[in-house]
Amino acid sequence: MRLDAAVAAWTGLSRSAAAQLCAGDRVTHRGRPVGKSHRVAMSETYTVQVPVPEDPHRIAPQHVPDLRLVHVEPSYVVVDKPAGVAAHPSPGWKGPTVVGALAGAGISVATSGAPERQGIVHRLDVGTSGLMVVARQEGAYSQLKRAFKERTVTKVYHAVVQGIPDPLTGTIDAPIGRHPGHEWRFAVLEGGRNSVTHYEVLEAFGRASLVEVRLETGRTHQIRVHFSALHHPCCGDLTYGADPALSAGLGLTRQWLHAKRLGFTSPATGEHVEYESPYPTDLAYAVETLREGGPQL
Repeated sequence: MRLDAAVAAWTGLSRSAAAQLCAGDRVTHRGRPVGKSHRVAMSETYTVQVPVPEDPHRIAPQHVPDLRLVHVEPSYVVVDKPAGVAAHPSPGWKGPTVVGALAGAGISVATSGAPERQGIVHRLDVGTSGLMVVARQEGAYSQLKRAFKERTVTKVYHAVVQGIPDPLTGTIDAPIGRHPGHEWRFAVLEGGRNSVTHYEVLEAFGRASLVEVRLETGRTHQIRVHFSALHHPCCGDLTYGADPALSAGLGLTRQWLHAKRLGFTSPATGEHVEYESPYPTDLAYAVETLREGGPQL
């Protein structure tokens, strides 16, 4: 029997995975690495080093220099999340996470919730920047989770969308579900989950508008999907139909969407607290470019 076939039989791995072990010098005979085509004889002894698969849900402490701690107290922490950082670990995601950054900063969080998302009561997309609150105590986790479920939390986003929405102030009430043809996308679908977005145009630049958005519900990709359905996708959001030329002209490599303001009842004092985040550099540059009449396409 060939060695790769024998290793597959011994370990339960696929033959291609067994061949990779051989190629990585992880299979030895008499102390020496042997190749996948080596013929195995009876009564011979082989050593196979099978690496332990990495747990995709493991929270590894990380240093995330652009993640800002806005407010820290015993019951909760408010962070200003940069784009490119996920809320928590998930299969397929290899980048930094909010919970990993908090662990790296020595900030403990509540143990409630799934192991990989302990303390997380709401999320922002990887490509969306802005404010998030994370619970640090079990009681705070329950209170904040309930507040988000009962929609008593103030969630204000700013977005730059293509064109000028008509009317300038309005409500988008359209159900959202998983896109039937794209695993990682969502769409307005009959039979989807109830989704309500309120918006107001703050500045109109002609080819784009700065919009303030208040969420009544909190569906995945809700703002991006709703404005795309109106044919006013967020600038830079190529996943949902943004113009690549305009996005490039504005220097955007992600959707122009920022969690600007976050308010809730403090689990510690019972009083309403509110936090605000400035635009990060890339989003501020895009707005200034529009105000100055650019980009020149």
